[in-house]
Amino acid sequence: MKKNKISFEKGFWAGYEAGNPFKAIITFFDFAHLHYYKQNLTEAVIFCYKTEIYKQNNPSDIFVLYTAYSFFIKICYCLQKKSKKWKVAASLRSETVFHFSSLTKQEYENPFMVFQKAFAEKTLEDFELFLYQMLELSLSPHAGDPYFDLTTPYIHFIRMLDAAELIRERGVEKIKKENQIACVTQ
Repeated sequence: MKKNKISFEKGFWAGYEAGNPFKAIITFFDFAHLHYYKQNLTEAVIFCYKTEIYKQNNPSDIFVLYTAYSFFIKICYCLQKKSKKWKVAASLRSETVFHFSSLTKQEYENPFMVFQKAFAEKTLEDFELFLYQMLELSLSPHAGDPYFDLTTPYIHFIRMLDAAELIRERGVEKIKKENQIACVTQ
């Protein structure tokens, strides 16, 4: 069976392409900080239930965020498959732990667990549907009752943002030798 590589599709918002999920995390957080992503995701989800349009003065901002979040969820999907080949470097103790309050102690020590749990409960397609509905409903002038559970993917998404930031701060160490790092799906 032919293996298909996942395209992170970040060329038009980040300025270049990368196939390595660890480098892609760095690119993602070079574009904006963890707090910015978490705050904007939370605000967009809240606006899904309001009669107001998110970022009324410039709604096009949500499209850039949508593409960044879509890129991020693909990285997370790849990272959940990397947990057997890579491990996160030991804690630096200089990390700001309160930023990662959504993680358990075990997840703080091994952030790959967050991705495994998220994709054991929801599929990549479920997360993409969550992002699409968040985009649609946050830009709608009508208060809607989403026909899809927004809460569960939202919680997983926040936790994955925290886990990815930990991976970026600490770095990773190879457990086994591997020639290619690019994420591959069947």
